[in-house]
Amino acid sequence: MIGVVGAGAWGTALAQMLGSDGREVLLWALEDGLADAINAQHRNELFLPSAELAHSIRATNDLADMAQCDTLLMVTPAQHLGSVLGKMQSFPRDLVLCSKGIEQSTGRMMNDVAKEAAPEAEIAVLSGPTFAHEVAAGLPAAVTLACGGGDAQWERLSPQIARPNFRPYYSDDVTGAEIGGAVKNVLAIACGVVEGLQLGQNARNALITRGFAEMLRFGVALGGKPETLNGLCGLGDLVLTCSSTSSRNFSLGKALGEGMSAAEALADKRTVAEGAHTAPVLRDLAEKHGVSMPITEAVNALLEGEAARDVVQALLARPLKAEGHDA
Repeated sequence: MIGVVGAGAWGTALAQMLGSDGREVLLWALEDGLADAINAQHRNELFLPSAELAHSIRATNDLADMAQCDTLLMVTPAQHLGSVLGKMQSFPRDLVLCSKGIEQSTGRMMNDVAKEAAPEAEIAVLSGPTFAHEVAAGLPAAVTLACGGGDAQWERLSPQIARPNFRPYYSDDVTGAEIGGAVKNVLAIACGVVEGLQLGQNARNALITRGFAEMLRFGVALGGKPETLNGLCGLGDLVLTCSSTSSRNFSLGKALGEGMSAAEALADKRTVAEGAHTAPVLRDLAEKHGVSMPITEAVNALLEGEAARDVVQALLARPLKAEGHDA
């Protein structure tokens, strides 16, 4: 049996996708009463009310129940992955990380957090251009499944995860897959600001292109492969997330561009814009590794209270350079 740890929108969508052919799925929910409501109504009214869930999905609020699973998909918010793993008593052979972010308190990638908590498990990362409501509805999607255990882990995991409308592609680059997902969340905030300020499609596409250059520089500096970042979990995820209000990070940026303060925009506790947590630690890591990331720096300025138009003007006023320059 496969388990999904985290019953937010994305965790619920993954559970629905996995259970769409009648296979048994165990879904862990943190919130009081949510597991019982899912089991009674076959719907997650709190996080994904649009989806009628398969009857083969069973929800629980007891982490100990997840020990019966052969594989676990970890879909908790990135900043809580370590604490949730720390409360689990045992782990299956395969842990698939589906949260996109960097641990703010330590600067660690999610696979490093998981390796410390579950040193005997093999770590994989599932990442790509996906919106939860579309995956739950059974619409086609393709993702990267990066397997730290190499070909053998892929052979185990791919039949468990692949469905007719959900197509994983193999990679052995866990670092690159994680970096793509983490950095694109920060860049999506910037693209939302462009929308909020009504700066037009030219500006948005320039930002996506220059933002991808930042992602590539940072990813390679930390050991990721360029071909990974050029794929679904890097460029593909970036393009999707930077173009729709279905993205929580894009919506956050749009609100900032429209004049809302960061505190007001982040006040909704039911949804998590991971980019807001990732941005400060991403900036610090970039500085540590000598990687120029001016768009990331601009997002941090916004989150720290600078006016959106002032931040944009500062970006545009930077010295002119060749396109292939590292800044």
